[in-house]
Amino acid sequence: MANATIRGEEAAHFGALAADWWDPKGASAMLHRLNPVRLAFLREAIDAHWQGDSRALKPMAGKRALDVGCGAGLLCEPLARLGAAVTGVDAAAENIAAASAHAAGGGLTIDYRCGEIGAQDIGQFDLVCSMEVIEHVADKPAFVGALADRLAPGGLMVLSTPNRTARSRLLMVEAAERIGMVPRGTHHWDDFVTPEELRELLAAAGLAMSTPRGIAWSVGKGLHLSDDLALNYIVTVTRG
Repeated sequence: MANATIRGEEAAHFGALAADWWDPKGASAMLHRLNPVRLAFLREAIDAHWQGDSRALKPMAGKRALDVGCGAGLLCEPLARLGAAVTGVDAAAENIAAASAHAAGGGLTIDYRCGEIGAQDIGQFDLVCSMEVIEHVADKPAFVGALADRLAPGGLMVLSTPNRTARSRLLMVEAAERIGMVPRGTHHWDDFVTPEELRELLAAAGLAMSTPRGIAWSVGKGLHLSDDLALNYIVTVTRG
């Protein structure tokens, strides 16, 4: 299981970006724009799942949260501020080093680990997240199975990923990489997962997927939640 899902070339690609991962104008600028959209969806999902108060400052207090493919911690840190005991796992040692340093600088205690998710002795979590990751793994069924193993009974999973459509190929791969919005080699369109494929992968692992919400882009709104699934989508997942 130790190397079941990690692609060495993918880990190296993202590890090379670690130094400026937290720079909102650097190589990960698109993630900085995407993160508020994901967080808005995530907060709504947390409140709905645990029937919490949307005004509460720490709705995850007393709960454990896991971010798989955490990069340098763009999602882990907000989860910690929402009160969760957070663990972040990533394939690139450079990312884990950058994440640990940034969390320490902000006074946050986050358990960061490097390696294959299935090989980590970390138990189960109330919330499991994996954002823009499944399109980069070598064995998607094994990866989804490992995520399912980490989800505690009654827990919530949130996943996001690009959709495999003609529009995503044009805008997310060809255009975005050509003009430098994302680093070259970040996306491989053939590895993108459609909502129907993701639903089947999750079902095979005993998980049920919600109706997906699109993450779309427009000149007026920038990146925003939408009914348009053509570029990217985000879902909640629970045990079936």
